[in-house]
Amino acid sequence: MLGALALPIASATAATAAPAAAPGSAPATRLCDRPGPWVISTKAVTIRSKASVTSTRLGILYRGHKFTVHKTSGNWHSIRDKTTGVKGWVSGTYVYRDVRMCLD
Repeated sequence: MLGALALPIASATAATAAPAAAPGSAPATRLCDRPGPWVISTKAVTIRSKASVTSTRLGILYRGHKFTVHKTSGNWHSIRDKTTGVKGWVSGTYVYRDVRMCLD
């Protein structure tokens, strides 16, 4: 005769939600939710007077230089090289936003 087999009953824990943000407060911004810095994908990029490969060359933006992007037109970015002070346009083929990714 076989006896009854007693199996333990798994106890389920109640799921808890993360606390909601207080009304009127801004949600916390994670680092990966913000756009990354602008970077150069090559050693140097020509800074031009207009958003065109045939426009006048104003200078060279080297990889180690700090720069700001003021606006974008098509695949061109209006920049200011903080190292040299030169303002002009660079091709978006070589200058782009660094992509950040969250794995959670």
